[in-house]
Order: sequence, then C-alpha cells, then structure tokens
Amino acid sequence: MKPNLTTLTKALRINQTPWELKLWNYLRANKLNGFKFKRQVPVGRYIVDFCCQDARLIIELDGGHHSENETSVKDAEKERDLKSKGYKVLHFWNNEVDSNIEGVMEVILNNIDLSPNLSPSPGERGSSSLPNAWGGIEGEV
Repeated sequence: MKPNLTTLTKALRINQTPWELKLWNYLRANKLNGFKFKRQVPVGRYIVDFCCQDARLIIELDGGHHSENETSVKDAEKERDLKSKGYKVLHFWNNEVDSNIEGVMEVILNNIDLSPNLSPSPGERGSSSLPNAWGGIEGEV
C-alpha cells in the first residue's frame, strides 16, 4: 500500500536534513518580516520543502543528486507544474545554506511579492530576527 501525502509530510518533517533545519530556523514563526512559511507541504501531487501561501512562493533545497540527469528532468517537471499553479519556485543548493545563509535569505526576501493584496501576519511587519548585514547575492540562485 502506497503511503498518502499526509503520512509522507509528517515523516519528512521528523527526518529533516541539516540544511532544511537550518533554513527552517530562519523561516519559522513568521520570522521573515511576518510572512508565514510551512515546511514539507503538499502542493498538488508534490511535497515541497517550504511554502509561503500568501506570497505564492516555494523554496526547494537541493543536494548533489539533483544534478543527475533523471532527477533534474523530474525537478523540471515538478517546477513547471508548480508554476502552472501560480507559484514562484526558488532552488538553493545545500552548500549555499551552509556557506551563505544571509545571501539565501536576501534572495528569498527579494522574491516575496509585496503587492498591496499581500501583507504579513498582523503586527509582524519589520520584526524579522534576521541579521541586518546580508551577503551580496542578487537575483535568483
């Protein structure tokens, strides 16, 4: 019997990678300027690493196996499907989370759509606990 998405998401949350745990510590509890992220979220037929529903933003962390041909083809299909549902998808390599978490956070912030219809949780804007001096990554990684 094939496990359902709820069972898989629970297992993935329990067995986070060190990189997922590190990034989650920056995203959890509305720390990113009040925007709410969830981890290991089902979106359609996929489970994504992190998702901010309000910003329609998905963050995926990739290890070395994602550079293999078969995996990269599946990743491209997954990304097309998620984009067709109106999500923006950001990918970061695990080593980027290790070596430049501030730059990763800057890219994430730069990609949150701050349109008038989008606002963080009440009373949370500007309460980010992230470092003030972030690294110099520009654009998507």
